[in-house]
Amino acid sequence: MTGRDDEHRHTGVTVPGHADSTWARELLDHLRPTGRDVTRIVDWLGTTVDAAVSLRDQNGTPLAGAPTPLDEGLVTDIVTGRLASASWEGDGRHVRMIRVELPPPAAAGVLAVARTAPFDRRAADIVTHTAAALELLLRAQRTAATGHRLARATSDLRLAILQLLMVEDTSAARRVAAGLWPGLLDTDTACVYVVETSPADRDRLAEACIEATREQSLVVRCPAVDAHVIVLTPRDTAGADLRALCNRRRGTFLGGSARQSLAHTAAAYGQAVSALAVARFRPDKTAVYAERTHPERLMDPAALRAWTTRLLRPLDTLAHHTRAELLATTRLGLEFTAVSAAKVLGVSRNTVRARMERVENLLGADFSDLAVRAAVHLALNTEACLTDDRHPAATAPARLVDLLTGPALRTWAHDLLARLDADGRDLRKTLRAWIAAGGNAERAAQLLGVHAQTVREHVRGAEPVLERRLLAAGSDLYEVVLAHLVTGALGPPGLHADPHPSPRPDPHQA
Repeated sequence: MTGRDDEHRHTGVTVPGHADSTWARELLDHLRPTGRDVTRIVDWLGTTVDAAVSLRDQNGTPLAGAPTPLDEGLVTDIVTGRLASASWEGDGRHVRMIRVELPPPAAAGVLAVARTAPFDRRAADIVTHTAAALELLLRAQRTAATGHRLARATSDLRLAILQLLMVEDTSAARRVAAGLWPGLLDTDTACVYVVETSPADRDRLAEACIEATREQSLVVRCPAVDAHVIVLTPRDTAGADLRALCNRRRGTFLGGSARQSLAHTAAAYGQAVSALAVARFRPDKTAVYAERTHPERLMDPAALRAWTTRLLRPLDTLAHHTRAELLATTRLGLEFTAVSAAKVLGVSRNTVRARMERVENLLGADFSDLAVRAAVHLALNTEACLTDDRHPAATAPARLVDLLTGPALRTWAHDLLARLDADGRDLRKTLRAWIAAGGNAERAAQLLGVHAQTVREHVRGAEPVLERRLLAAGSDLYEVVLAHLVTGALGPPGLHADPHPSPRPDPHQA
């Protein structure tokens, strides 16, 4: 038995001037990105030097190759660093052992090569260089794994910050963000953008968004939709940067919100998703929520605020955090499915449903009624967008029916629904029946005496005409519902906050 400190051990795998460098080229091939595998290298070494090869850690756990009987005393000396390598001969075997650094928590391992023939210069060189190659590969894997864990932790932290903002816990969100992104949330307002691409390209898109916004935005891979990247940014120029990014990438769409306070991030997110639906129909593939006229902008602001305050008053008895949590959850639950809202908020779908049921009970509302959902959605977004001192209080209690009678709003509603008249399939009739049936195609088909698939095709056909998503619940659908309420095509929703008699239908209804 002999031992040495291996002071002349190489750190590379090339053998300049060696008479037979074929094995060196083969070993290098195993270090290329497509061939980096410890087990394959160990198997290759065994074949090349006609030996039994194994790699084990300091506890004797096999890492690659078949286990080989070894002198445990020598193994201990090697893994503790007393020896860098050792050779042993006996029982018709020639064994060579070399220390190999392993990623934590293991300290070191042993590469053991046993053969029946003595080690000549060529075999010894191959073993030595293979040990060095294994160390390089393991070190690279450790670095890659560390980088991956760091990237995953950073991504999870970004999502956690967004989820805190979604439930209006801005103080906690700022504390979490301060450590890694100082100054990112040192703002009262921000915009939310949703960028859409293919699920396979989303990771690259997220990195591109971080680069495009100069790492001064909160970029989150949407937990609910695999094709979406959410960008929350206080920077005024971020919208232009993201538009330029979309112009350079095929199949990429951008929807943006109006500027909102951080406490209303959930509302801004809903606006961005709504704008994204419009962006799919536009040549430049981008849209911003404020770019189109929305019904609430055509209502008397003071009356709208008074009605909103009265409708949501039953929630005022709750603790501030509980109230904010219920409203944020309901806002997302009305905008998306319970499953998607749960993923965005980081809670279970049962939690989302329980919170929404609690709001239903407090408001005396039935969320299975699309008109009720549209009315509550209007109130929640109004609360998110209006401040206490922006408009004077209404002089008389407002009712929803009072809000829907303004001339500008009536013009908007008639113009919106009139777009459907150009289609010969009577989309207007189908859409009215579908909304009255709570968005259920089967029930609407029974009312109309047609097949359910016909109803779905008509509703889907109305989407590009109205430039709004209808089959997916959200702001687009609720705007169309409000248009039907304004024109009198649908009766007003049953809300405890509106106990007054309903107005007569508009004689000009569709």
